[in-house]
Amino acid sequence: MLYTELLRLWDEAVRAMDARDWRRALELAGTVAEPNSRTLFIEASAHLALQELEPALQALNQVILKDGRLAVAFFQRSAVLLQLDRLDDALSDCIWAKKHMRDNTVIDYRQLGLPHKLFSWQVVYNSAAVYSRMGQWEQARELLLSASLEKGAMRSSSIAPGLESISRGEVLNPILVPDGVVFRPRKQEVEQLQQKDFLGKAKVITSMIPNDDFGGFEPLRMQKPGYYEPKKEGADETRYMRIRAPYMARGRGQLTIPGGATVFLYDEVDKDGMATVIYDGQRGLLPMTLLDPIDLKKAKGKRGDKIPNGIPLPPGVQPPTRPRSQPSTAAPAPETPPPSYSNATLRNQASEDPPVFLPNSDSIDQVLSLPGPPHRGWTAEDVPDGEEQVVVKVHFTYTLALSINPYASYKELQDRIARKLGQPPTNLRLRHRASGSQLLTPLEPGSGSGEESYPLLPVVEEGRATLWCQLEDPLAGRAILYHMVALYDYTGKGPEDLEFSEGETIDILGEVNDEWLEGHCAGNIGIFPRCFVYSESAVAEKSIL
Repeated sequence: MLYTELLRLWDEAVRAMDARDWRRALELAGTVAEPNSRTLFIEASAHLALQELEPALQALNQVILKDGRLAVAFFQRSAVLLQLDRLDDALSDCIWAKKHMRDNTVIDYRQLGLPHKLFSWQVVYNSAAVYSRMGQWEQARELLLSASLEKGAMRSSSIAPGLESISRGEVLNPILVPDGVVFRPRKQEVEQLQQKDFLGKAKVITSMIPNDDFGGFEPLRMQKPGYYEPKKEGADETRYMRIRAPYMARGRGQLTIPGGATVFLYDEVDKDGMATVIYDGQRGLLPMTLLDPIDLKKAKGKRGDKIPNGIPLPPGVQPPTRPRSQPSTAAPAPETPPPSYSNATLRNQASEDPPVFLPNSDSIDQVLSLPGPPHRGWTAEDVPDGEEQVVVKVHFTYTLALSINPYASYKELQDRIARKLGQPPTNLRLRHRASGSQLLTPLEPGSGSGEESYPLLPVVEEGRATLWCQLEDPLAGRAILYHMVALYDYTGKGPEDLEFSEGETIDILGEVNDEWLEGHCAGNIGIFPRCFVYSESAVAEKSIL
């Protein structure tokens, strides 16, 4: 039996005894699978309260079997035996109770959970009661006189009436532990029965969002669209400010912010006239004289497609209203699903040449110098091995590196990478990323045409070049208008949507309306909200202005 279950039944039995519900206490104490001496003492006390002497005697016998040195159990059983007229057994229990007191005048059982003190004079009084029932009055009188000399006897109201009863030849009634006084479990252990949350509630220690009170183990909450404005009690005015002129940091903790930027007023102005603001995720100081409040209600409708400052949040939980398709009277075109990146990748396309893994003649880490261009009409195969080679790192579903002539034509470069990947050259699209840009730009064939073009030369830096290779079907003659970069992740709500991740480059094929664009990314064609992407060229122009 679990100790917690024992404690629960023990505590409920004690509560029943306090309520003087003796039958309920017997029922609860009897359900204990492995009772100890203290729970058995509860059964004996309940039987005595119900005047059931034989069951009480059997329960006390079990108590003494569990704990053979419990003096109060011998004392209680002697009183029960006296009432059953088993005088010799009662006198024997009085002797054992006196012996287990070890010459102590009193034993305080509160440390064991029993709110009762057993005095030695009480044991002697019960012995005198046994002798009175045996008719040995003189012996009973001597025991009462000796009991009156022990500690605590003079404050009792039993000794003097007992002597008077002996003088009149009347038998004495035994002393018992009061009804309802039983062994109780420890309070600290009972309190532990209630389940407690030892971990407690998670508390936000630090956050980029001011006054963020979110805590817990569940996923992050959805924030409201636009800037997150902390709650400020008693302040109806806006706390977003616009800086009138550019400011250069002049001391510790100050921020360098361009003119016209939007900042959030985080704290009040100090004695030096400096206010604590948040700009682009950083907190610092700015002169309050340069800040003007912004009316967010008026500015909300003028929001453009730009990278937000301050504390950016996604543009909205729900995308804008979808464009409605107009019914056409022409014959419907055959439904051809847009090319899928996964289908194009997993499609088992037959290739004329199996993948060939050619060993590089030079070390990948070797940096080679680039002399002037070769004679017109040369190809990559005409250049001797080990000369005029650059290291090209290609990012595909995995990354590979190969050495190649920097004056190779676009077709030779495409064929060389296709052999390494084991894919048809016509399905490979090569892109590169300019320095300081996140936009993946298609690799241009060069100024010449055919084998005489050198598309790799403009992207080579210190003998190395990095390309991104995408396996995708042709766009079926669709023209790419311009390119944009994903500002946030977008999950499609329907089969016509284009899904992409933050930072991916998207080919813009058309503008559906002011809020939706049609684009191509990773072999898929679909529509998406305009506010989820931005143009690097537009951002660069605004920064210049």
